[in-house]
Amino acid sequence: METVSKSRTNPTHETADERMDRLKMGIYAALFAALTAAGAYLAIPIGPVPIILQNMFVLLAGLMLGSKWGSISIGLYLFAGAIGFPVFSGGTGGIARLIGPTGGYLIGFLAAAYITGKAVETFGDRWMSRIAGMVIATLVVYGLGVSVLKWVTAMSWQKAFVVGVLPFLIGDGLKIAAAEAVYRMVSRQFPVPRS
Repeated sequence: METVSKSRTNPTHETADERMDRLKMGIYAALFAALTAAGAYLAIPIGPVPIILQNMFVLLAGLMLGSKWGSISIGLYLFAGAIGFPVFSGGTGGIARLIGPTGGYLIGFLAAAYITGKAVETFGDRWMSRIAGMVIATLVVYGLGVSVLKWVTAMSWQKAFVVGVLPFLIGDGLKIAAAEAVYRMVSRQFPVPRS
């Protein structure tokens, strides 16, 4: 009888340490959502898709928090923007941004955090796994971004690629290198439990 009542009050049998880890991960997820929002204010406007630091923080969220909590972090960021908080590039917000020319890139951020985290979880926390995960994640962001950009603006595929990918290749390569460097430095000092 006592066992039944315990399972009713705590059906997952979660320990105090597990609850504390979950709380910490929630805080870290909120922190990375805020960092991603801050990255939106660091933008170089060129064409319909500005160069921004958001995606560096998206990649770091996946690296630091793993696929589950990295995705939760970026989901929180997207939710905040969708309901009108000025967290998207240029200090904008609203659901219209998610269905506008840059919407594919924004939705791609969710996949990017998951892919980056999953690469490390699947292939180990080694630099090759991290770099490969970030490169694949960036390609997914490009794929979704260019597809939506083409659809919304009625550009040709070639024009959408020229406008939505080419100007960002070098910058995104540098952001991947910077995310790797920041991860190495921060993860040694502040290891985050990926749970």
